[in-house]
Amino acid sequence: MEKLQLKDFTKYKFLSGISFSPDGKNCGFIVHKIDIEENKYLSNIYILNDEEKIIRLTNMDEEKSFIWDTNTSLLFPAVRNKKDKERKEKGEPFTIFYEISINGGEAQKAFEIPLNVTSIKKLDEDSFLLTAAFDPRLADLETLPDEEKEKFLKEMKEKKSYEILDEIPFWSNGDTYTNKKRNRLYKYNKKDNSLKKITDEFTNVEDYEISHDKKHVVYITASYIDKMHTKTDLNIYNIIEDKYEKISPFDNFRYDYCDFLNDNIVFIGSDMKSHGLNENPHIYITDFTGNFVNRISNFDSSTWNSVGSDCRYGSSRSAKVHGDYLYFTTTEGPDSFLNRIDINGNIEKLTAPNGSVDGFDVIDDKIYFIGLRELKLQEIYSLNNKQETQLTNFNTWVNEKKKLSNPERVSFTLENGKEVEGWVLKPVNFEKGRSYPGILNIHGGPKSVYGKVFYHEMQYLANEGYFVFYCNPRGSDGYGNEFSDIRGKYGTIDYDDIMDFTDLILMNYPEIDKDRIGVTGGSYGGFMTNWIIGHTSRFKAAVSQRSISNWVSFFGTSDIGYYFADDQIASTPWNDIDKMWTHSPLKYANNVITPTLFIHSDEDYRCWIPEGLQMFTALKYHGVESRFIAFKGENHELSRSGKPKNRIKRLEEITAWFNKYLK
Repeated sequence: MEKLQLKDFTKYKFLSGISFSPDGKNCGFIVHKIDIEENKYLSNIYILNDEEKIIRLTNMDEEKSFIWDTNTSLLFPAVRNKKDKERKEKGEPFTIFYEISINGGEAQKAFEIPLNVTSIKKLDEDSFLLTAAFDPRLADLETLPDEEKEKFLKEMKEKKSYEILDEIPFWSNGDTYTNKKRNRLYKYNKKDNSLKKITDEFTNVEDYEISHDKKHVVYITASYIDKMHTKTDLNIYNIIEDKYEKISPFDNFRYDYCDFLNDNIVFIGSDMKSHGLNENPHIYITDFTGNFVNRISNFDSSTWNSVGSDCRYGSSRSAKVHGDYLYFTTTEGPDSFLNRIDINGNIEKLTAPNGSVDGFDVIDDKIYFIGLRELKLQEIYSLNNKQETQLTNFNTWVNEKKKLSNPERVSFTLENGKEVEGWVLKPVNFEKGRSYPGILNIHGGPKSVYGKVFYHEMQYLANEGYFVFYCNPRGSDGYGNEFSDIRGKYGTIDYDDIMDFTDLILMNYPEIDKDRIGVTGGSYGGFMTNWIIGHTSRFKAAVSQRSISNWVSFFGTSDIGYYFADDQIASTPWNDIDKMWTHSPLKYANNVITPTLFIHSDEDYRCWIPEGLQMFTALKYHGVESRFIAFKGENHELSRSGKPKNRIKRLEEITAWFNKYLK
């Protein structure tokens, strides 16, 4: 067995977009891999056929999504020829869809839509429902002759030296400036190349589904001028009559998901009244008018997968109606599960507590899912009577050839009887009685969870001779609303849990040298790292990643700042600035003596780069050894989907920093 190397993640395969053909005989999915020389991700469509044989369908390395057109053909967006690539470079909005048969042959251009399409669903043989990015500056571009279009796009490029902002949020992580831009719903007919707008220019469409009889569309919107709110609306569109109306059964409600179930509408959402933005949602049934509504769920779990890992790329569905059931994922404790519920609220858990369900599809009695199971990287599994069968072997070489450390569970009980759960990775080739350095890792969110699944960064550090330990303190997902609700308490009970966990680890694992422990984390974990170094000197080195240091500045600059800080810190700069400052790590920066490395990305508009710069400046001002790394062209997802060479550089810097102070 070989040591796990820092760059081994560049050899992993990442799976996404799993989807059955209409007849259920074939299953398509995307395989992503890293090209380290080109410093990018390569994506291709694969087929798992009814004989469970794997076929690579495309070879252009740019196919990141698809939909089934027929039982034996797919549609996928791509820009393949030189002329089309030049049009894209000039800023022209369009999406070209290619069709390819799963039985072989080259992909053929099927149709072109004069919009940047974000999702598409088939309505009938010639028609599609789709969402696309709407930019009011380009609204009339498709009507211009080619010469005028080129002139207009040239003028637009010249105007890129400035941006005009007149609403909040004005940008979005990974998407630069978004002022007045919306995700609109359209109907497209490829036969006559017609495009019909369904939603207006002030409405953002977040989810939509077509009824089984193809007569209605249910969709979730956020409509706003000047300021986006956290509430959303539920709407229905009559395709035949070309009429739409808002049917929201509840006001001041966040609708997260919607679809048709039997002759009703099923939706998932929360009123956010008792536990704020992070409140666990419920599942509801309503009629087509929204006048009659019934809650059918009775659990206290999030309806998504919060289990953290740095070994994913691409997206997959987390909910789907099929037959008489809504299939959906939940996060419970350190695991995520696939479940189903019927219209009467009868719920059934379909998977075991064995890691993470990263995406799935279902047709009849056939269920396939992408999973991180135990210490395995992503593979596709079939599910039959709750029995899992692994169908692919894209990443089995990691477990066969590389030394890995098995997570050992450690927990303690709070005064209220709730348990704080955590894990320890022993150094690979651990020897009892020998002294080792340790690293405390803190997850983001805060409403996410660590589990037992494969995490490259932590496995690599264990291979480098470190104890790595991590836990789910109060604020984490998976343990119910009360546990996850730390509004107005950031840096208090969550800090206590993390410190108590650290004490427990040091007591249970005497081989960890208490004078050689470090701390790191990203996002909320970056906030907590900043907080920790201002409140204790027990850690000899820290790495603060994509952090928050000042809730006042975060409020006015983050893409979620004005509503997230208001909700989570329970204050604004005007109703209680003292509270915002009290919960800001920057307030305590004069207490810091811990050498700290700061890692930020210049296009991270979630935890914008000034958050790290303020803390870095404060430490330098007070004479604390510190270092700042700003990654250009990266965003909040640097550690998970950043450019491969930047991901390597990031982990090299983290390792070097800890080696310097802990070894």
